[in-house]
Amino acid sequence: MSTIILNDGNFQNEISSWVVLVDFWAEWCGPCQMMLPILADFETEMWDKLKVWKVNVDEVPSIAQQFRIMSIPTLIVFKDGKPVEQMVWVKQKEELKTIVQKYL
Repeated sequence: MSTIILNDGNFQNEISSWVVLVDFWAEWCGPCQMMLPILADFETEMWDKLKVWKVNVDEVPSIAQQFRIMSIPTLIVFKDGKPVEQMVWVKQKEELKTIVQKYL
């Protein structure tokens, strides 16, 4: 299991199938760093049901702008290529599970 880093070249293709949780983050962001182990644990538990991928807002500002990301971390759930749920700030694993279950 490896996290895919999304960019302008692969974003649309990678979110077009499955249920995908995209983490909009930056390396300098303290709360984003707090989310890393939570997302890793979440991904390990849910790997057969959905994908967890990342967009670094500093490296790919165009995608962040497209989804009007104003605060990070922001997590967006995509289903069939469309955003269906958005969360801002640090979330715990159980909260993430409750939210994504609606789309599986």
